[in-house]
Amino acid sequence: MSNVHMIGIPMDLGQTRRGVDMGPSAVRYAGLSKALIRLGHEIVDQGNIVVANPEERVAAVGDRRVRLVGGVCQQVYEKGRESLAQGAFALFIGGDHSISIGSVKAAAGDRPETLGVIWVDAHGDFNTPEISPSGNLHGMPVAVLTGDGHEELVQVGGGVTIPAANFVQIGIRDLDVLEGEKLAESDVHVLTMRQIDEHGIAAIVAEALQRLAHCDRLHVSFDLDVLDPAEAPGVGTPVRGGMTYREAHLVSELLADTGLVRSLDLVEVNPILDNKNETAELAVGLAASMLGKRIVSRGG
Repeated sequence: MSNVHMIGIPMDLGQTRRGVDMGPSAVRYAGLSKALIRLGHEIVDQGNIVVANPEERVAAVGDRRVRLVGGVCQQVYEKGRESLAQGAFALFIGGDHSISIGSVKAAAGDRPETLGVIWVDAHGDFNTPEISPSGNLHGMPVAVLTGDGHEELVQVGGGVTIPAANFVQIGIRDLDVLEGEKLAESDVHVLTMRQIDEHGIAAIVAEALQRLAHCDRLHVSFDLDVLDPAEAPGVGTPVRGGMTYREAHLVSELLADTGLVRSLDLVEVNPILDNKNETAELAVGLAASMLGKRIVSRGG
């Protein structure tokens, strides 16, 4: 078993709908530490990174908000680097998906070419300021991580970028038009809900891992909106037609079986929209599956 460092990022500055800033508290309240301790892990809760509220003048709009998000992601990067350097598993709890600009760069470190990123999400998050219909920063992190977007965000972590071919997206079902065209022209490998329906989730995960066979470690970025809203109602941007509970758990279990996952994002849990904290509880279960929980555990 391993040390697990939990890092909370209560940020909802990457979008306009409030609530995901309470995600870290909701996930902790749902019993994340206890679930992982039961698996034999040693838990170190690093607390929350301090984030301004959107109502504060410094966080209002435009360039000021971009700079603030960049500053938060820089803190996420530094915290993540410290934890990973100590050999810990880094568990980042959001917050909106823009936090992954910091967490993925932390996982990449000084060897970005050997990091594989599995992006489990309903959305491609591949917009740029020029093509985004909304301008929301939480729809841009994959583009930023591959070197395209607001310069303040690209420069997080000293400007490290990850090759687009090192990204595999699973569960995609909602793309903006220009974003979809941009993804199609990129080296990001996109596995949609249609492909999951046609081939089954196990085959999709196998394809993802085969695409990342050149990588020696994995970062998983898990947006809870990848699940169908009937399963996970408390998310920032729900989209019908998503994964089932079991499909999501099987993704986690199959990735855990590789032994390559070193870090994990859990993002976009919105307690305001949730039903009795069930989405946060679901997030806890997914984290447990990613960190070794199985229906039957066999000894050596």
